[in-house]
Amino acid sequence: VRGRRPGQRHHPRAAVTDQHTDAPAALTERRGNVMIITINRPDARNAVNAAVSTAVGDALQAAQDDPEVRAVVITGAGESFCAGADLKAISRRESIFHPDRGEWGFAGYVQHYIDKPTIAAVNGNALGGGTELALASDLVIAEERSKFGLPEVKRGLIAAAGGVFRIVDQLPRKVAMELLFTGEPITAAQAREWGLINEVVPDGTVVEAALALAERITCNAPLAVWASKRVAYGVDDSVIAGDEAGWQRTMREIGAVLRSEDAKEGPRAFAEKRAPVWKAK
Repeated sequence: VRGRRPGQRHHPRAAVTDQHTDAPAALTERRGNVMIITINRPDARNAVNAAVSTAVGDALQAAQDDPEVRAVVITGAGESFCAGADLKAISRRESIFHPDRGEWGFAGYVQHYIDKPTIAAVNGNALGGGTELALASDLVIAEERSKFGLPEVKRGLIAAAGGVFRIVDQLPRKVAMELLFTGEPITAAQAREWGLINEVVPDGTVVEAALALAERITCNAPLAVWASKRVAYGVDDSVIAGDEAGWQRTMREIGAVLRSEDAKEGPRAFAEKRAPVWKAK
């Protein structure tokens, strides 16, 4: 979970391409003092593989290292924000993490603290890992059609990219526990009602809305904004201290879950288009 302090340079690689499409796994664009990072696997609903984790993680670090970047917007290409982990890559026993900076976590993002404010521009469904990207962002704007949820229990898994402990921090406990236990999604309107996201906007307008919010942030004194974020999150040496215990528990529990028969049955039943048969072992 340890990132680099401001001033420590991490030089991003050349554009990271998806080996199956040869397209860049993530796109970056500068709009004034804002960096836009777009996960670029629309045919896979922007599911996260190693190329995405590398491209997003490197872009995020480049934003941290550049004093001219004062906010980051993350979004998805096409009609989906992020469908979570790339299950096909996992079935091929491929790592879905950054090969050099695995401590940055899922998508190179969920454990990768930067001082610059981050805004998730959710353009469609954000389920599983997509919701975990939103939970890891400072602010979230979503299109009306978007849905949020942590369906991992339906597959014999848990939301191990920060979802289990962050959802309880960011929603009323009873609401969060319902999401965790049922695996059922909520709409963008419900997410706004419960304070999980900041704003709901018409479909097709979310990036511009996120940029408008970023402009309200970047007009302020950058050092004061960054210091405010560190204090608000309880950050020491680029680590959110309060998250450490949650990550340790998550890693312990997911390790045990992944060794279970149920963890194999869930994806198998999904692939075979049938209801799973759980054995609680």
